[in-house]
Amino acid sequence: MEMGSLIQFLENKTILVTGATGFLAKIFLEKILRVQPNVKKLFLLLRASDAKAAAHRFHNEVIGKDLFRVLKEKCGPDLKALVTEKVTLVPGDISHDDLGIKDPDLRQQMLDQIDAIVNLAANTKFDERYDVALGINALGAKHVVNFAKECGKVEVLVHVSTAYVCGEKGGLIQEEPYQMGETLNGVAGLDIDSETKVVEEKLNELRADGATEEAITLAMKDLGIQRATRYGWPNTYVFTKAMGEMLVGQLKENLPLVILRPTIITSTFKEPFPGWVEGVRTIDSLAVGYGKGKLTCFLGDMKSIIDIIPADMVVNSIIAAMAAHVNQPGKVIYQMGSSVRNPLKFCNLRDYGLKYFTKHPWINKDGKPVKVGPVKVLASMASFRRYMAIRYLLLLKGLELANAAFCKYFQGTYMDLNRKIKFVMRLIELYRPYLFFEGVFDDMNTEKLRIAARETGTESDVFYFDPKCIDWEDYFTNIHIPGVVKYVFK
Repeated sequence: MEMGSLIQFLENKTILVTGATGFLAKIFLEKILRVQPNVKKLFLLLRASDAKAAAHRFHNEVIGKDLFRVLKEKCGPDLKALVTEKVTLVPGDISHDDLGIKDPDLRQQMLDQIDAIVNLAANTKFDERYDVALGINALGAKHVVNFAKECGKVEVLVHVSTAYVCGEKGGLIQEEPYQMGETLNGVAGLDIDSETKVVEEKLNELRADGATEEAITLAMKDLGIQRATRYGWPNTYVFTKAMGEMLVGQLKENLPLVILRPTIITSTFKEPFPGWVEGVRTIDSLAVGYGKGKLTCFLGDMKSIIDIIPADMVVNSIIAAMAAHVNQPGKVIYQMGSSVRNPLKFCNLRDYGLKYFTKHPWINKDGKPVKVGPVKVLASMASFRRYMAIRYLLLLKGLELANAAFCKYFQGTYMDLNRKIKFVMRLIELYRPYLFFEGVFDDMNTEKLRIAARETGTESDVFYFDPKCIDWEDYFTNIHIPGVVKYVFK
């Protein structure tokens, strides 16, 4: 495996990036423009109806973000010229054939020029509508690989998946592929065409019955969970991402293919600055709930390992993998996580949260600091249900009766408690499969990539992606949680 300088590798390259307004895609774009402004062209696929809508999304959802402040300081007034010269916005939609590109001249330009493709488009909601998740995560992956095969000079396709395509497996989870049609969870014959037909039939049935859009959304969310659990996956997100992996592997032909599986992605570790994050990302919902005083109890095994990886390390591994597999027909899977090399336990995460919010309490709208204490952790679903029933549900029922008797005098208290209960129950429902997760992710392939990078002169200070260098207590208390408070708390 030969790599050499990654900065030199990026020079004069033309790269297509899908999912361009997403969290990782923004970091990828910023990194390349900052370290290699002599990249030839970055085609950014944005979900938009036309060029004007694409430009609006790009300026509001990408380049206008605080993430780009280091690049703005470096380039000054020249940034606009750099972006104009190097970035070409592509209005489209990954869930459509040909990536939804309507401009034939732009399409041909892309087919003639693209050297590499990085597929970062994804819908990450655990309980998204099945038709939406299937269209982006599975069929979208199919459309990307088909487009890649039409490109005249493409050298590598990187498809970014998730380590949790493994479902609820335990033990050491290998960097191995899944095959469409294999027997899963005792059920044979997972097939993308069949799943597409299931979606179409359900939508036709709902519309024929005159269902409202809200009812259709709920029904399609339920359908996604049903199909996922049928084949052994805990939610619609990881199920459709697994299908996406299967499709790119099945359809790639002679295309050099890298499948990258990050674990739980968190805020930037170092670049362009520590602690940048966007949106409520997985574990951050716990930080938000705890810091605001809404989360006083939770469910999980405090001794189990939670696999975290900072976003900038994921981006660096994408670039390293691109360089390592240029013009090498075949398929390789890299799992990018920390559970083998630098394991972090749930109990550590709890302690870091207590330490940070005790020292830096969140200030409520009324100007008062929110006092936090140790979260009561329950070790099983049965104990959690008992706790909720005794501690909260009986009280909620009492407040409901008191409200009726005293003309809704306790309405404010009732609504506040009801919101807190729903918040906790929703988190439990969404994250239950991962609260008792017993797997760790083998990263032997990724370690070989790190070794190759070190041995062949890659700029390790610029393209670092070894989680062993992370001090978790320092990262969470001085980087990640402060970043979440700054960019996510509202």
